[in-house]
Amino acid sequence: MELRQLRYFVAVAEELNFGRAAARLLIAGPSLSQQIKALERDLGVRLFDRDRRSVALTPGGAALLPKARALLAQAEDLRRSAAGLAASAPVRLGYVHWLPADLTARVFGLADVHVDTWVLPSHTQARRVAEHSLDLAVCWIRTSDLADLGLAARLVGAHRLHAIGPAPEAGEVRAADTIVLVDADTANWESWNVFVSEFGADTGAEVVRIDDGGITGPAYFAHVRRLGRPVLNSPKGDGVPLPADLAARPVVDPTPYYTWSLVWRADETRPAVLATVDALAVDPATLGLDSPAAWLPAEEPSRKN
Repeated sequence: MELRQLRYFVAVAEELNFGRAAARLLIAGPSLSQQIKALERDLGVRLFDRDRRSVALTPGGAALLPKARALLAQAEDLRRSAAGLAASAPVRLGYVHWLPADLTARVFGLADVHVDTWVLPSHTQARRVAEHSLDLAVCWIRTSDLADLGLAARLVGAHRLHAIGPAPEAGEVRAADTIVLVDADTANWESWNVFVSEFGADTGAEVVRIDDGGITGPAYFAHVRRLGRPVLNSPKGDGVPLPADLAARPVVDPTPYYTWSLVWRADETRPAVLATVDALAVDPATLGLDSPAAWLPAEEPSRKN
């Protein structure tokens, strides 16, 4: 039994929905289900009654819940006391587009994390960490960038990318049958351009060059209509309502993932910074990145060689 499994159990018990709990924990649904089954096996008791429509705590699960919460709280107190972080200086964290939804809860008691208000491109945020303007940044980065800037990185999240195409066509689309957009504005889109250029070279996806910033938003939708084929969607476009004449399609053979790494200076020694890294980092396998069907760039820091 691991503390991580108890944290997973508490999340499912509070959500009573494996999908919502997996999203909250930033792990894949099947991985969460497997960990809960492993915990039940180790404890020798069934924790949940579940079917396709509902999840409910068993009497054994209900009895375990307050004890699991208390044990997790004690572990946090122990970690805080051992590290002596209560009086540490604030940890400055920058980001590009995405942050863990439960960031505050995960770093509570470990560090005084201040999220920087400047939302800037990945390459800019990484350089700010190298130049000591930030202590940490959530960004997309390559292993060569880490070496050049003297940084280290661990995975904190990933987006499974999809393609947007003309409706009513739906269903899966092969990567080779998609289009990727590369924008002339490298000040804002350098990381995206590198990512999709490599994706196109690896998979045969067609690379189309634009100069209007149409990687997201109305200009992106206009490009989809003009091209008449599925166009890979940037993570920055997630959550934007689709026009009625367009549809989202899963990309397969392979499936691209855009990752978010937490970067810090490789010579960092502050306990608060390093504890924040440990609290936010995730295992690539929990996000499905170890699947043979997943596509990642050659210089993906979390790639297992």
